[in-house]
Amino acid sequence: MRRLADALHDVALTLWVGGLWVIGYLVAPTLFATLSNDRQTAGLLAGRLFESMGWVGLACAVYLLLFVLLRVGTTALRRWNFWLLVLMLLLTAVSLFGVQPLLAQLKADALPREVMESVLRNRFAAWHGVSSILYLVQTLLGLLLVTSSGRPTR
Repeated sequence: MRRLADALHDVALTLWVGGLWVIGYLVAPTLFATLSNDRQTAGLLAGRLFESMGWVGLACAVYLLLFVLLRVGTTALRRWNFWLLVLMLLLTAVSLFGVQPLLAQLKADALPREVMESVLRNRFAAWHGVSSILYLVQTLLGLLLVTSSGRPTR
């Protein structure tokens, strides 16, 4: 059972951090480059992918945190990589439940126009910037987590 838990740890970390990097730095830019004449569709698809990745991140974070707590107990609370996981989880939750719904509401409020052609353009751009910064921080923290010591051991 311990080998399965170890394997799931590796898969969860790879899926979460790898997914963040692939979607944010490969898929989303490719969507906007390919659909350059239809930025609204590119944005819709990218938004859906970021939302899906948020849910994946929440699930992976919960597993990883439980794994660490069950593996090393309360000693985990004294480890920086435990708090790195917690921070990544918090950033994921803020993005998924705070910023993304706000961006969606701004888009809806701008209808029938595209949000970037409406009076809400500046607010949308500002919140999109916040979202991008949160995402960048998540990916850098994830990189740090992946390159740091592997699974916790007793």
